[in-house]
Amino acid sequence: MSVRPAWEVREKEGATRWFEFRLAFADGARVDALAVVGGGCVCVEEVRAQPALSLDDLAVLAEWIEEAVARACGAVPGPDGCGAQRRHARAAWPQGAEGRRLVAREYRAAQRGGADPVLAVMGATGHSRRTSLRLIGQARDAGLLPPRRARR
Repeated sequence: MSVRPAWEVREKEGATRWFEFRLAFADGARVDALAVVGGGCVCVEEVRAQPALSLDDLAVLAEWIEEAVARACGAVPGPDGCGAQRRHARAAWPQGAEGRRLVAREYRAAQRGGADPVLAVMGATGHSRRTSLRLIGQARDAGLLPPRRARR
């Protein structure tokens, strides 16, 4: 993956920075993306892929971009304050039993409201689908959620 700063806009005490990303694979596949960092958040603004990406691949790409931005922006504290960011630009989610209880609470609330419980956990934790499913599995293993229904 190659990452290069595209441009930066400074306002008052902060800065918004854009980064261009390119992933090139041996089989000729290519992904180009543009991400913006500002206000403690990393947002992917544009993605072009040949061949097209599935939604799961897009989620993985977002994680790679977040990690690459953290390395590019947070490795050494700089004058723009970007180095003060944590590795991930998301609120901390409690670990252990407390985190599992909160995951179970979000999951059950979404079920009661007729919403997708996995998306609810993703929104609450700020984690990818894969990580959210792992957290839901841990809550099930702890007995906080009922076992999954068998698929037919």
